[in-house]
Amino acid sequence: MNHIFERGQSDVTLLLLHGTGGNEHDLLPIGRMIDPNANLLGIRGNVLENGMPRFFKRLKEGVFDEKDLMKRTEELNAFLDQAAKELEFDRRQVVAVGYSNGANIAGSLLFLYEHALKGAVLHHPMVPLRNQKLPDMTGIPIFIGAGKTDPLCPPQESNELAGYFKNAAADVFLHWEDGGHQLTHHEIEEAKIWYETHLKA
Repeated sequence: MNHIFERGQSDVTLLLLHGTGGNEHDLLPIGRMIDPNANLLGIRGNVLENGMPRFFKRLKEGVFDEKDLMKRTEELNAFLDQAAKELEFDRRQVVAVGYSNGANIAGSLLFLYEHALKGAVLHHPMVPLRNQKLPDMTGIPIFIGAGKTDPLCPPQESNELAGYFKNAAADVFLHWEDGGHQLTHHEIEEAKIWYETHLKA
């Protein structure tokens, strides 16, 4: 997978996962803002939709190709295992920071693979998979940033996702913004404050 890696001064690696049409560089500034000391691993989705990179296919807006999502999630998990060896970072200290499509595949990692992530900052995610038995997520800290008027990810979707994580015993914080699907500076600031309390070594 196309990626960029910037080594930091801590054991934590932030896995940066862009939204539709983005690339491996998009979330580097956000990663630096959330944890200036962490390693940063930005990945580009390897599925194209009308020329725009994504992490998995969708059947239409808001409807995921679940078979492809599960396949791509498996690929991402395997990539992280390999990258940890090659780039020499601690696989057990990976925290995802994802926006929209990137947040969705980060959520899928949590849904499908126990211990895939130490924690996650999910900006405007949807429920990745339904009717899925979730692994034990006891104590895994998860931040969900949601918009009260988000047309792509309505409030009931955010609440449903938070419920799935809570039922799997994750430590979930659901942050609401007044706006829609856009990622605001204020939301990133709130994620940083949460991160420093729940994940900063």
